[in-house]
Amino acid sequence: MIKTKQITKGDWRTVESFWNANGVAFFKAPAGAQIKVRYGYGWLGFDRQKQTLNGFDYKKLDVGLGSLGYARMQIKVSQSTDVTYDVYGGGVARPSPEIPF
Repeated sequence: MIKTKQITKGDWRTVESFWNANGVAFFKAPAGAQIKVRYGYGWLGFDRQKQTLNGFDYKKLDVGLGSLGYARMQIKVSQSTDVTYDVYGGGVARPSPEIPF
């Protein structure tokens, strides 16, 4: 499902949350934005799959077994902007977005 969210500049912002569930998302823009998956809570949490968007290629975040607790897909942007991404739940095995965006 393609979603667009207004993201404010600054610290990491959560775009999708998972509790005991699987999911995959594809991001492309804005160039220079950073994306990651954060597992756990507070200072006990840890980051995985940290990537930087280039505005041309799709970058994939995949939440798997680590979400037996709590997992979040997060983004960090240098200026406030709309971010469009494609997200699928339920452990869908998908190598690329269904519909290019």
